[in-house]
Amino acid sequence: MEETTVVIVGGGPSGLAISACLKQHSITHIILEKEDCNASLWRKHAYDRVNLHLAKEFCQLPLMPHPPSAPTFLSKSCFLDYIDEYVEHFEISPRYCRTVESAEYDEGEKMWKVEAKRTVKEDNVEKEVVEVYRAKYVVIATGENSEGYIPNVTGLDTFNGQILHSKHYKCGSKFASKEVLVVGCGNSGMEIAYDLQTYGAKTSILIRNPVHVVTKEMIHYGMRMLKYLPQKVADVGITLLADFKFGDLSEFGIRRPNKGPFYLKEAAGRAPILDVGTIDKIREGKIKVIPSHIMRIENKKVIFGNNTEKEFDAIVFATGYRSVANKWLKGNYKYVLNEDGMPKNEFPKHWKGDNGLYCAGLARRGLFGVKFDAEAIADDINRNLH
Repeated sequence: MEETTVVIVGGGPSGLAISACLKQHSITHIILEKEDCNASLWRKHAYDRVNLHLAKEFCQLPLMPHPPSAPTFLSKSCFLDYIDEYVEHFEISPRYCRTVESAEYDEGEKMWKVEAKRTVKEDNVEKEVVEVYRAKYVVIATGENSEGYIPNVTGLDTFNGQILHSKHYKCGSKFASKEVLVVGCGNSGMEIAYDLQTYGAKTSILIRNPVHVVTKEMIHYGMRMLKYLPQKVADVGITLLADFKFGDLSEFGIRRPNKGPFYLKEAAGRAPILDVGTIDKIREGKIKVIPSHIMRIENKKVIFGNNTEKEFDAIVFATGYRSVANKWLKGNYKYVLNEDGMPKNEFPKHWKGDNGLYCAGLARRGLFGVKFDAEAIADDINRNLH
């Protein structure tokens, strides 16, 4: 049994940011991370081509802005260099390879009991050790992208080809000349479709719902507009720019939503597509759009809702992630989360629950939201302690 003031579950950007903020208040804390490194999603589970979509001013953690010499839009390697510098500067030391199994609040003691499993090797024999922590506060910092989600498609278990989630996709080199279906038309799905085609895959992408298509420069401009103008004005401005850049894409199976891009991001967490060249590939017919949904799968054949069917060698599901915090919080998740593992309270009070339970990085606002959450949580804990 080890006692500390705060247990942070998760060593990604959220957990690191909270640690840095707590250190500013000299508040003792421990970070428990299930992987063997920090920021594991970026280091181990991001496809090779990925870069940060927003400008650096919206992608920095608390207390350490990016230097003026940094490019406006950071590459993955640049961002990981920044994370490494952040960890070193604030002397952050997560405890790696700790899988949290349970967190339970003791009403009598007014304390949290957190149990984590760790695998150790003794005399060349691996065994699991259970570590127990007591803390006044617990912060859920496992992020929105904890566990890859693959929908329950009829006949998926009969598919004879390769199935993988975007979390496990690296690059398209091994898919050359193969028929590949990408399910999901978010930024990951569109970028993976582009990557597959550049490596010679015969790529199709499922685009069922309307989406906004913009560029990262447009969003950068729009986010600056939001500092001075109403959201509706920024939405109109960005939509006009997108019209000029891309025109009407409906003939290619891509429809635009009725609501603006910033409205949809705020209200539903639906980010616009930041085009990396996929649209040109679609216009050229090199990437096929299937404007429908999957009805069922029979061996290698996929039958769609628009009465078409096609055989594929592989399916990449870019269908998002699910929070897994509810699995180890048991019934206590209701202190701050809903049944889907997301904040039950509306922004901007989403980060605070009851009985000293907090959540960070779950507001669907990217790294900018992580910074907001970390500062708010650390300040709140400091006020409560004093």
